[in-house]
Amino acid sequence: MREIVLDTETTGFKPEEGHRIVEIGGVELFNHVPTGRTYHQYINPERDMPQEAFAVHGLSIEFLSDKPRFAEIGQAFLDFVGDAKLVIHNASFDMTFLNAELKWMRLPGLPMDQAIDTLTMAREKYPGSPASLDALCRRFNIDNTARTLHGALLDSEILAEVYLEMIGGRQPDFALSMDYSDTSGEGGTDWRPMPREKPLPPRITDAERAAHEAFVAKLGDNALWAKLG
Repeated sequence: MREIVLDTETTGFKPEEGHRIVEIGGVELFNHVPTGRTYHQYINPERDMPQEAFAVHGLSIEFLSDKPRFAEIGQAFLDFVGDAKLVIHNASFDMTFLNAELKWMRLPGLPMDQAIDTLTMAREKYPGSPASLDALCRRFNIDNTARTLHGALLDSEILAEVYLEMIGGRQPDFALSMDYSDTSGEGGTDWRPMPREKPLPPRITDAERAAHEAFVAKLGDNALWAKLG
C-alpha cells in the first residue's frame, strides 16, 4: 500500500480569489513504512505575496521568482502521486488548491476520496482535544522544534510521524503482510525491504545460555522449555 504524506503552502486561503500554491512537499510511505523517497517543489505563483502569508511560511516573491510555474511541474507532480492515498492535515484545503491548479492546466483533478484527512482522524480519535499538528506532536512526543515557520516538506515529514502514531505506531503490523518476493531494492512503487545477507549474531552469551539450561534442569522433565527442546 503506497501513501504520500502531503502538505502545501499558498499565498492565501481561496484559489477562487486568485491565490496560488507556492510549495509542495511529500513523503512516500509503503505499507506504513517511510521509503526515504520524497517530493519537494517551490513554485512561482505569478502574483504578489500577501504579508499575512509571508509571515506563515517566509517565502518571498523575490525567492520564488526564478522557480518553475505550476504549469511546468503539474504533470510531474501527478506522475509522482499516481494512485497513492494522500495523507493530509485538513485535506479539503490542500486538495482544493491542488485541483484548482490542475484545472487551470486542464489536467485531471485528484478525487477527494484519494485523501486521508488526519485532522478529521485526530478529532474523531481525541474528541475535545486540540487537533493541530503542533498539538499532535506534543501528544506523541514528536520533536517539532525545527518548525519555526511552516514548510511543506518539513511539515509533511512531521505529519508522517504523527500519522503513523495515530494508526498504531510505526510499522503497526510489523510488515507481516508484506510480499518479500521482489528483492530488487530499486525503490519506487515496487519497493520492498531487503532480507539480510547474514543473520544477526545471537545476543545471548554462553554464560547466559548455561545459566538458563541449569535453571530448566532444576524444573524437571515437566518444564515447558524441556518439552520444546
